[in-house]
Amino acid sequence: MKSQVRGGTRWKRFAVVMVPSVAATAAIGVGLAQGALAASFSISGQEFKVKANSLVGTDFVQYGSVDAGKDLEGKDFAAPVAVSGFSEAWITNMCQSVVTPKVPFIGDVTLRLEAGTDAVKTGKDEDKVYAKGIYLDVSELKADAEFTNIDIGVAAGALPKSPGKPGIQPNTKANPYGFGQRAEQATLNNVQQKAWATTAGTFKLPDLHLSLHRGTDAECY
Repeated sequence: MKSQVRGGTRWKRFAVVMVPSVAATAAIGVGLAQGALAASFSISGQEFKVKANSLVGTDFVQYGSVDAGKDLEGKDFAAPVAVSGFSEAWITNMCQSVVTPKVPFIGDVTLRLEAGTDAVKTGKDEDKVYAKGIYLDVSELKADAEFTNIDIGVAAGALPKSPGKPGIQPNTKANPYGFGQRAEQATLNNVQQKAWATTAGTFKLPDLHLSLHRGTDAECY
């Protein structure tokens, strides 16, 4: 997937309780932006759902940010997000869905994407969805999570444990002094999440199946 760039902001003290995206053990208070949000990273006006049997990622980092865009009526909006980054991630039995409401003459339409389903039976990495240099902008997460060598309360600007590892996404103007956390590995099972955006340097989807459905019954959950 093609990486995208988030816009800059002017920061002041402002606390938001957010659920950690693909990883964290508790809600986090994060300094978020106030002021004009640049549109260099523009998200669509729709959240999408993701469900997976498991996600295993290395060099996990997480910090707070704001995504901006226009809703389906063309009005400006901003969404607080928990951004999680991984050097690499392997996902078993991934389902992604998004609903476009009120399509003329049709009604609601659900786009559903499935991949990595064979990994449920084989357990092989080559059958799993694979991502390299992935960042997830998440508004809600439910999962059973386990972290290896986790550091909670790290300044966001100091997240990488070593050069070349994930930190604040390049060209992102997240607050470098805000709350962050990191771990050598994150393992999440029974994942259900809502997200605004996903970016990755490499995204491989074995056994990909994309389908369109009338109504909302085909959502991933």
